[in-house]
Amino acid sequence: MTNAVAPKVGFVSLGCPKALTDSELILTRLSAEGYQTSKTHQDADLVIVNTCGFIDSAVQESLDAIAEALDQNGRVIVTGCLGARKNPEGGDLVKAMHPKVLAVTGPHATDEVMQAVHTHLPKPHQPFLDLIPSPVGVKLTPKHYAYLKISEGCNHRCTFCIIPSLRGDLVSRPVGDVLNEAKALFEQGVKELLVVSQDTSAYGVDTRYRTGFWNGRPVKTQALPLLEALAELADVHGAWIRLHYVYPYPSVDDWMPLLSSGRVLPYLDIPFQHSHPDVLRRMKRPASGEKNMERIQKWREACPELVIRSTFIAGFPGETEAEFEHLLDFLRQAHIDRVGSFAYSPVEGATANELPGALPEAERQARKAALMAVAESVSIAKLRRRIGDTIQVLVDEASFAGRQGGVGRSYAEAPEIDGVVQLLPPERISTRYRVGDFVRARVVDTRGHDLIAQP
Repeated sequence: MTNAVAPKVGFVSLGCPKALTDSELILTRLSAEGYQTSKTHQDADLVIVNTCGFIDSAVQESLDAIAEALDQNGRVIVTGCLGARKNPEGGDLVKAMHPKVLAVTGPHATDEVMQAVHTHLPKPHQPFLDLIPSPVGVKLTPKHYAYLKISEGCNHRCTFCIIPSLRGDLVSRPVGDVLNEAKALFEQGVKELLVVSQDTSAYGVDTRYRTGFWNGRPVKTQALPLLEALAELADVHGAWIRLHYVYPYPSVDDWMPLLSSGRVLPYLDIPFQHSHPDVLRRMKRPASGEKNMERIQKWREACPELVIRSTFIAGFPGETEAEFEHLLDFLRQAHIDRVGSFAYSPVEGATANELPGALPEAERQARKAALMAVAESVSIAKLRRRIGDTIQVLVDEASFAGRQGGVGRSYAEAPEIDGVVQLLPPERISTRYRVGDFVRARVVDTRGHDLIAQP
């Protein structure tokens, strides 16, 4: 038998954590079929680029990545949200911009990507030589944390968003499949599971909360039963569950006992987008957004440790100065812990582009800056109040087994999007810690958006 060298595939993954999980699925399939991955475009036999197509800056980043791959390799397959975008003439946007690409697919299209790979880079099947991947597949995150996607798509039609046209309506994964993946991840050493979707609170709506089965018992395809089952798994493995993309429906009230007990981290990533009822109506936001202040107060009464992260759009079409001031007051009164902001950007295909009262770019950017100034003052003041607290920290980086300090996160910081906990060298010479360890530390200071803590 001739042992042929396995073909090499280069890979670029752009966009949100949901796109990252798509990349992990594709890489797992490639690995299972014996393809190797290449660290450079030049050494690869072809390159796959998983794109983002939401806002203009993400589109440009994706187009630039495709151009770079074509320049350095020449053989490129494109997948992801940008692959579903059309140009003004109704044709394929990617093909129009880069006609030399080998194939283009939309998001969550693992089978179509693999078909394109088989067409342009076939590999003789050698079942006794091919690499067998781990039960959890290929992960692009560090070993100690992972994203768990529970559904795809979205049923809402927010006027600034084109995600439903790119990823379709809500499709919830079977609850047994979700829990099996979570169990496998924990058994592989994951210490923090980040639950993601387009609308985590709506999990199971499309199935009418059908009852599934896991581990020999019935479990409803619904957010709260899923979270309770995930919390049980996390308890066994001493791990964290963190929730992202949570819409503030009244049903979230029922989650508070899980969060207040710490079995699910008291951290919610909630895309409020605005506070003024009229702006929310123009955005066609769900979940009775004008009641969000009341809801936040109720949550904090039930769970005083709750940390809320959110994103807001500044300069939405028709936003008056009074409506913008309403948003700033909301940030001050709601005490949002972590904030991300976007100056409104007209995304091709979004119905908000047709609304009257478009603001000049300079005004949109000025409002974003003003919003972030208020948000940062609130966030930093809340961080200062944590000085003196003893916190549990998940270590992301450790210098010389922690002897020279490290970097980690408490329950209040999600990876990549929030601040971090800067760990000082331990006071005891004998103290050691590694990446993926939990350590206890005392907060001694703050630095910008970060905490300084002494193990």
